[in-house]
Amino acid sequence: MASLEETRAERIKKLNILKESGINPYPTESRFDTSVRGAIAEFSKLSKKKTISLVGRVMAIRSQGSVLFFNFTDGTGIIQGMLKKGDTEDEVMRLFNDTVDIGDFVEVKGKLFFTKRKEKTILVSEWKMLAKSLRPLPDKWHGLQDTEERFRRRYLDTLMSPEVKDRFVKRSQIITEFRAVLDGAGYLEVETPMLQPLAGGATAEPFSTRHNALDIDLNLRIAPELYLKELLVGGFPKVYEMGRNFRNEGIDVTHNPEFTMLEFYEAYSDAGKQMFFVEKLIKGVVKKITKKNEITYDEQKIDFSKKFAVINYFDLLKRYALISHPETTTREEFVLVAQRLAVPVADKEAPEKIMDNIYKKVCRPKLVQPTFIVDYPAASSPFAKRSEKNPALIDRFQLVIGGLEVVNAFSELNDPLDQRERYLEQDKKRKGGEAEVSPSDETYLEAMEYGMPPAGGVGVGIDRLVMILTGQKNIREVILFPTLRPKQ
Repeated sequence: MASLEETRAERIKKLNILKESGINPYPTESRFDTSVRGAIAEFSKLSKKKTISLVGRVMAIRSQGSVLFFNFTDGTGIIQGMLKKGDTEDEVMRLFNDTVDIGDFVEVKGKLFFTKRKEKTILVSEWKMLAKSLRPLPDKWHGLQDTEERFRRRYLDTLMSPEVKDRFVKRSQIITEFRAVLDGAGYLEVETPMLQPLAGGATAEPFSTRHNALDIDLNLRIAPELYLKELLVGGFPKVYEMGRNFRNEGIDVTHNPEFTMLEFYEAYSDAGKQMFFVEKLIKGVVKKITKKNEITYDEQKIDFSKKFAVINYFDLLKRYALISHPETTTREEFVLVAQRLAVPVADKEAPEKIMDNIYKKVCRPKLVQPTFIVDYPAASSPFAKRSEKNPALIDRFQLVIGGLEVVNAFSELNDPLDQRERYLEQDKKRKGGEAEVSPSDETYLEAMEYGMPPAGGVGVGIDRLVMILTGQKNIREVILFPTLRPKQ
């Protein structure tokens, strides 16, 4: 087998043959009458024409003496081309045979017809090189075997694997459907800053950078939440944003440092109303994308036809972590439980953080069917309104499907004095050594003091939902270009 260097050198020779023949191997213009998909769909009609022009990348070449077959695709479909002695001029056929490799982009002109095997084919009378490839494509039967290489060279992964390409087409369809539903419900899509003076709206460690002209430090956003709520103050009753967030955290099968979130906020709403809307939204998207009410994820059936279950956060800890009174358990007791369950505990980690890590390790994986979790302790979020029934809790819910957290939502805190107190608690945690906090934001507090309407806010983890709807257990399988360790 030829080495990459030998193959590349051979292809450069073919490139030079084209140049020496006065042919530009990378022309500006390409002409085609229809897409490959269109040619296949309208084959009977188009085959009556004298000639038709198509374009695409050569994916296979088969020479059979006086006949040369090749398959090519433009991304919409794949069709067979044929050059035949007697029907194709000798010079046209010779140049194709001498210079075209698998991976090259070509423009072909000819007549559509059926072969004896009833295969839709174009008999080529003219052809033109559109882009000469210098590296060979992976073997079509084996593709890219190394998972890391698949992620590093996603362009080859999608080119050689229709299944992978279809997965990302489905991802796009999911995002389009979310936008359609929200637009139809009267939400306005907006854009908020990616670069923020303070990274707020969530408890996470940010990526920091420097703006030279302004001579200031900025952070990649960890969430768009605070800016979206400022728009509620500004008179927009329903807003949403679909975009990237960035969190300087570990990488695992459900976490990537940059990820896609959908956040939407409705004035005069609350967590209860949004829970009803979220259930309707998720069910609608699942039905639209999969055409079914039941899917299989990780070898388990998930039924979206039934009403989503609702369970108390503390009840989950009692049931699965065997913590009898989680609401009154001390930090030291949580540490002992964490050690028993092999849950790591960092120095100076807050008790609610330890408790939540226990929940994530032993409780959340048990929730296969769509389940809303409610009644979280107040310390678990600095932006959620306290429950009117119990001020020690917040009016918040999360939606878990297939053991993955997909939605986080709450009645938005709109009391600026309470918000200031919550911020002070976050500042104390940061001084105590915690990195994942949401620091005091005077700009946001000022906006709140002008008056913010009661509201319900929702965040949807798009990547995780795509994982569930495409049957993937690693988030990197649903992100086109995931973050990877530099190649050695």
